[in-house]
Amino acid sequence: MTIYCQHANRGKTQILAVHRSGDDVVSSTVTSLESPDLAAPVVDALNRISALATVPVSIFDQREGQVASYPVNHLAALTDRAARVDLLTGVHSLWYESVCLELHQALTTLDDALAAVPQPVRLAVEKELETEERELRDALGDYTEAVPVPEGNSRSWDHEQPFVPYGGGSLLLTNRSRRRLDRQEEGLTDEQRAAAVANLRLLVTAFERSSAVEADSGIFSVEYPEIFAEPFDEDHLFLTVRTPDPGEADGSAWDVEICRWEPDNPDEEGEDEYSSATGASVLHCMLPTAPSPDDVADLLSRLATEPGILVGWAETQVGELLAGTKFAVTSVNR
Repeated sequence: MTIYCQHANRGKTQILAVHRSGDDVVSSTVTSLESPDLAAPVVDALNRISALATVPVSIFDQREGQVASYPVNHLAALTDRAARVDLLTGVHSLWYESVCLELHQALTTLDDALAAVPQPVRLAVEKELETEERELRDALGDYTEAVPVPEGNSRSWDHEQPFVPYGGGSLLLTNRSRRRLDRQEEGLTDEQRAAAVANLRLLVTAFERSSAVEADSGIFSVEYPEIFAEPFDEDHLFLTVRTPDPGEADGSAWDVEICRWEPDNPDEEGEDEYSSATGASVLHCMLPTAPSPDDVADLLSRLATEPGILVGWAETQVGELLAGTKFAVTSVNR
């Protein structure tokens, strides 16, 4: 329920915590650093953590027509390192578990940023997270159980009005993303939902481990249930890594697929760009079991650093491995 920013003051860079206090917006100094370069990654990570911690407890879970609260279990991870593992083991819902996964990543990013700063700064940031967790829990206690907020608390919280950076600094926290993931799990049993959550974690973990995250050689994105990878200027080819559909009775499989954009207007055939196009499958690598995150990450990293390799992969024969990977072609549509 706090927005963090940095401010130059007397030759140093202050990290400020800005929050509501009653009807006012106030700020306090968290700590100071020697340069803005050291402060920026700390501020960014703190803002992500604040948003990911606050938004789930500020909205209603409206899946299947219900009106319920999301869990508060994730708050423990703000101050208890041992609780971070719990961010990676829940099965509540695709959206909530996605938030927990991203919160785990944000806390890890904060650790990396704090590794470059003096010990007093690390302790000040830890104290700030303790304050954030404690006062958010106190505000939730007042909202859900009418337990009075302790005297001395200065941070105000209102349901459905979280005080976090605009958009929470994450597309995942938007209503659109939440509703899209809610639709993905409609009609699933508890067992099927647990399987979908596990597949989502694998997909996102693989993407985050790959160099595709920061690649400028094409369009690389992850949005459950697939990873999309389209290098620039590679014969209109693109690749997807797709999870199984947990709702299919016959049990679908993990699939690495290479496709080619085909122009909707035949007159545009052979041109560099099409006004509109439809993806046509070139080949599939259907997997008998879930891949390891590292194998998928290696595939994406190879494509991000050597985009031209996709043209060669598209010519791979059934039974052969995509060059330099562990994925074997199971069918072709050439």
